[in-house]
Amino acid sequence: MCGRYASSRRPEDLIEEFEVVDSRVPEPLAPDYNVAPTKEVYAVVERPPSKESEEPPERQLRVLRWGLVPSWAKDVKIGSRMINARMETVAEKPAYRRALASRRCLLPADGYFEWYPTDEQTKSGKPKKQPFFIRPKDGGTLAMAGLYEIWRDPAKAEDADDRFLWTCTVITTEAPDDLGKIHDRMPLMVEPDQWAAWLDPRTEKGSVLDLLVPAAPGLLEAYPVSTMVNAVKNNGPELVEPLALS
Repeated sequence: MCGRYASSRRPEDLIEEFEVVDSRVPEPLAPDYNVAPTKEVYAVVERPPSKESEEPPERQLRVLRWGLVPSWAKDVKIGSRMINARMETVAEKPAYRRALASRRCLLPADGYFEWYPTDEQTKSGKPKKQPFFIRPKDGGTLAMAGLYEIWRDPAKAEDADDRFLWTCTVITTEAPDDLGKIHDRMPLMVEPDQWAAWLDPRTEKGSVLDLLVPAAPGLLEAYPVSTMVNAVKNNGPELVEPLALS
């Protein structure tokens, strides 16, 4: 799974890199080196310029909450359990299949964290887990495949500015051998030449999963980092610094 990641890029850099036409970011998010479920994150989407417009979708940068809340959900709390969608079942699961059809997004990340069970044990007899940070070797942005939904809060007035909640989830797949030693799942990546097809809501649902591939062997690097990342309250560039293991 992907339960934590780092996102430190500035919105202006993401706008340039992802060729965003319309920024819908009200205020820049602070660099976040410990992104956890229910936090706000950047997402690249394609939407019509306006509700009534017949113009082609335009690429937008938005701020979404991590943890997908389906439009039919009665309670927003369901989002904390829906941070990942498995590629193997995403087309069939009721919570994700409608979003897969027309609400796909890219979630930019510096990299993501996974925990590897070591031979050491805790006081309770369970294996101690060592966190690893996994990122592109070239220092580039990881474009994670995601889905998003728009949930109408029934408790809000019809004219309330915050009556709609935008949320997202990360699509995951089996990790290749070099990364599977750390964890058996990983986020799916979208290569730059597939961004347009993945984001375009007009792309046929039956073909979108063909656009997703695990990162090619050798493109990502993984290294141990401090256990400070275990606590969400800790947040800073030191969390992604390599840790020398004895």
